[in-house]
Amino acid sequence: MEKACKVKPRNAGASSTRRPRNKLFFQGDGTVVIHILTNTYSVIDPCFARGAREVELDMGCGKGRFLLGLARRYPERVVLGSDVMLGRLRRVQRKVDRFGLRNVELLRAENLELAAFLLPDRSIHRVHLLCPDPWPKARHRGRRLITSEFIGRLLRILAPQAVFHVATDHAPYLEVIEAVAGKASGLEPAPTAVDDIADLRTDFELQWLAEGRQVRHLSYRFIPAE
Repeated sequence: MEKACKVKPRNAGASSTRRPRNKLFFQGDGTVVIHILTNTYSVIDPCFARGAREVELDMGCGKGRFLLGLARRYPERVVLGSDVMLGRLRRVQRKVDRFGLRNVELLRAENLELAAFLLPDRSIHRVHLLCPDPWPKARHRGRRLITSEFIGRLLRILAPQAVFHVATDHAPYLEVIEAVAGKASGLEPAPTAVDDIADLRTDFELQWLAEGRQVRHLSYRFIPAE
């Protein structure tokens, strides 16, 4: 069971005091915006009591440019944004509030844990994993997120006909992603599955495109075995 706490004002002093883990942070109006899921093992409701809706998940939402664009385009959907950096999530939180978005939920969580046990089976309709760290040095490649283990866990949370959308500017990592996804049971290439959001970019992608680097997008549809 998740607990709740209120965020102290910035000028409340004792800035070095650590906030307790496994709790929820509220804005001044009482709206739950950041769900702290690190070191928790309970399954969350991805719709957060909104009833049955399509759910999109932006894994590693960063500064939130893509997340906000997605939420504004599809106000009828629930858009989840996850990141492990609480400071990033707070900045996104302020942007969500400024735009008056009520279909966004922010999750402080590890992506592997979201796929493994924090989300219910067959609950997500589209997952976006955009520009994950490629860990290019050979000694660091074991830290890469996209592995056969991760894909296997990801399939658990994908609803039938759901889409997995991934992007990277790192050619060797792209080859790994294609190889891993190609071996996953039920994942089929679906190159047009993200045409509706082809104009939405992350901050990283905009930066790399400005530097003349190519960012490749891949999309797959999950078709479970009968």
